[in-house]
Amino acid sequence: MTIFPPDPNLEALRQELARLRGDHGWSYDELAARSGLSRRTLIEIEQGRTIGTLTTWHALAHALGAPLDELFGTMCAGHEPPTPQDD
Repeated sequence: MTIFPPDPNLEALRQELARLRGDHGWSYDELAARSGLSRRTLIEIEQGRTIGTLTTWHALAHALGAPLDELFGTMCAGHEPPTPQDD
């Protein structure tokens, strides 16, 4: 029997991005300048029209000073993150 993992909580990830941007007091333009991403990309991610690429999230994590593992950990909101399994 195959046990599938729960779906990632992408809404929680988007909310975390918005929260971190707000905590810094940055506009979309400011985060765009600090991350090297376009303002449009940031808006589309926060509004849920796109999820972005790993490269996009890597740039955001660095710009926001947020460890990527903690940022992505928000996708497990509402369910337990996976634990290592013995082989």
